[in-house]
Amino acid sequence: MKLSLAVLALTLSSALSFTIPSNAAHRRTVNSDTSMTTQLQATTGVARNKNFAKLAGGYLFPEIGRRRNAYLEQNPSANIISLGIGDTTQPIPSAILKGLVDGATALGTQDGYSGYGAEQGKADLREKISEVLYNGLIDPSEVFVSDGAKCDIQRIQNMFGPDVISAVQDPSYPVYVDTSVMMGQTQQLDEAKGQYDGIVYMECNEANGFYPDVAASPRADVVYICSPNNPTGVAATRAQLEETVKVCKERGSILVFDAAYAPFIRSPDVPKSIFEIEGAKDCAIEVNSFSKYAGFTGVRLGWTVVPEGLKFSDGTPVRQDFNRVMTTSFNGASNIVQAGGLACLSPAGMKEIETLIDYYLENAGILRKTFIDLGYNVYGGTDAPYIFVSLNGKSSWDTFSEILEKAEVVTIPGAGFGPGGEGFLRLSAFAPREGVIEACERLKKAMA
Repeated sequence: MKLSLAVLALTLSSALSFTIPSNAAHRRTVNSDTSMTTQLQATTGVARNKNFAKLAGGYLFPEIGRRRNAYLEQNPSANIISLGIGDTTQPIPSAILKGLVDGATALGTQDGYSGYGAEQGKADLREKISEVLYNGLIDPSEVFVSDGAKCDIQRIQNMFGPDVISAVQDPSYPVYVDTSVMMGQTQQLDEAKGQYDGIVYMECNEANGFYPDVAASPRADVVYICSPNNPTGVAATRAQLEETVKVCKERGSILVFDAAYAPFIRSPDVPKSIFEIEGAKDCAIEVNSFSKYAGFTGVRLGWTVVPEGLKFSDGTPVRQDFNRVMTTSFNGASNIVQAGGLACLSPAGMKEIETLIDYYLENAGILRKTFIDLGYNVYGGTDAPYIFVSLNGKSSWDTFSEILEKAEVVTIPGAGFGPGGEGFLRLSAFAPREGVIEACERLKKAMA
């Protein structure tokens, strides 16, 4: 009997294992820098989500890491300095760290223990976000505390579903495009353009100051704007945001405003929140994060603001549906981390944050000056931790490889942020100061 079952299992396994036909719809590139293809051997009868098959290559930052590791394998003694991914490097400051420690310690006491919290976040943290970061422009009930802005962008996409048209800046942070593809909002990638049919790409270039002409772009249901921008480092002026809000209201579009780099803004004419713009509460959602405020990239704490009066075309409050997403698929941010968030918003915490931001902005200034002195056109680096360097027509991936090999410095090719980023290089100011200074010395020799 055991032998019969084994034979039956082997027979079923053979029946279910089949080679996917090698036509264009099923052949997939193994990685982004090789033309090798492979036929996938099936082990189940479950069809793959067709939207994932549309995604071009791998996500940008893991691909950068893969290439970095490949270089290290070939050059094990290399001393690589990373000016690539925007991960913070400075320790969490003492007052903020104490909030995290106290939050953890409380869980070991009978009086301080807490289990599941509100999925929308602790009431006192929502109140502090409203009071300290928005000066009361938004109500605490409009704040949804989460595990980060990137996660919230995906949740927002879940709320909108597949039947909306999204507009993104080009170049832009890859998450806006990739989540649109995953949700089924797009058709296939137009390889000649490097763009997906079904997404509106709003051109950002040197001629328009890297801020799109939203009015001249085709109408979209959802418009994604990041300011200060990743990757260009350019922050939108008040006039630009006023025009964007005006156009979105006239067209009945929802503006999703990514303000994750707001604490880097120093220019007085640059708003830190879209809700500083009159009328924005009628058309906008804002996502933000403590990642860059306080070095919480690994701690994970963010928030999204959905105004009470923002409604879908049928009159349903957007906040109602976003609340449903949060309460269905999220159990709330960690109690410990939220205690750290409260510490961030204390007077001592805000002072520590300002010191951290000044440190990274000084790094950005060093990088900016280095490339200006080398004769390059440079953008960003004043109200943002990124600088965007024009390569005067050179390939961004080729320049990435050249700098890695000649200077052992990791940068980010602009092409990874969309076709509009080709011909540019993004550098991050989040490395330690000594690393930034050493990297600049190497870059001067490699790119002179």
